[in-house]
Amino acid sequence: MNLIEQFGFGMEVFMLLSISILLSICFLQSGVDKIIDRSGNEVWLKEHFSNSAFKGWVSVLITIITFLELLTAICFVIGIGVCVMYQSTFLIQCGLLLSSITLLCLFLGQRVAKDYEGAYVLVVYFILTMFGCYVCIL
Repeated sequence: MNLIEQFGFGMEVFMLLSISILLSICFLQSGVDKIIDRSGNEVWLKEHFSNSAFKGWVSVLITIITFLELLTAICFVIGIGVCVMYQSTFLIQCGLLLSSITLLCLFLGQRVAKDYEGAYVLVVYFILTMFGCYVCIL
């Protein structure tokens, strides 16, 4: 019996929990920041998208992405608790699905704004999300 199994779950569940914790921190911090400093984020994003097709949609888009980020984080946080208590990964899988949708939306925005470095950073999170999806099917 390895160290992880001594806690009552296998390596796959440990990996899903670790991925979920990292992504929940990422999305929760980002979503809360957009609520706490909405005006600052809006000013920055209006400049960011000033030469793109999204320039007139910043207010709507920030609301949508904030909702997606917080929904994803909440799904992960509750999923972590359910997984630890009941060994069910269903909500973590829902979180991974929401994470992929949220990251694709963010990636689209970065590409449209021609912020290729910002888009590149999101790919790392997307790969982690896809790895989590792969672990779910093992």
